[in-house]
Amino acid sequence: MFAASINNISFAVPTTALLQAHFFGQSNRVYNPNFPISPLIPFNYTGNPPNNTMVSNGTKLVVLPFNTSVELVLQDTSILGAESHPLHLHGFNFFVVGQGFGNFDQNKDPANFNLVDPVERNTVGVPSGGWVAIRSMVHALPPGDPHKLGFKDGLASLRWKAPKSEAASSTGRSS
Repeated sequence: MFAASINNISFAVPTTALLQAHFFGQSNRVYNPNFPISPLIPFNYTGNPPNNTMVSNGTKLVVLPFNTSVELVLQDTSILGAESHPLHLHGFNFFVVGQGFGNFDQNKDPANFNLVDPVERNTVGVPSGGWVAIRSMVHALPPGDPHKLGFKDGLASLRWKAPKSEAASSTGRSS
């Protein structure tokens, strides 16, 4: 059984801190940089959940170069019952560019994103039975260093992509 997962991966807490492993060149023994950018086993997230969500445990993360514009779409699920779920990123503010109810539709929903004057936050609630889309810049480390973004807990679906530069620049920041 798992407590939470993102893209069918439930975070396994390592014995060494992630950034410590990176800075001391021990990352290959602590984490794997092959975190999936979309759900491995998609399903109807707000409908009847499958009997087996095919969740595996792992210490996986996405390697992001400095000054990369990132978009995250977080989807609530009905696996244990739909509920509102807060998300907080330590040390980062992000722009809430969209949210809605039901399953996120990557072909329709981005057309309604607010790219002109999105609200800036460091915490957002994923609506019960819905989704939220946020954008941010990776800027926590000096230029040239990658930043490791891993999730200890969260929701079942996270879609990661680097938005087109013109879309990112419409939030007042460019990549």
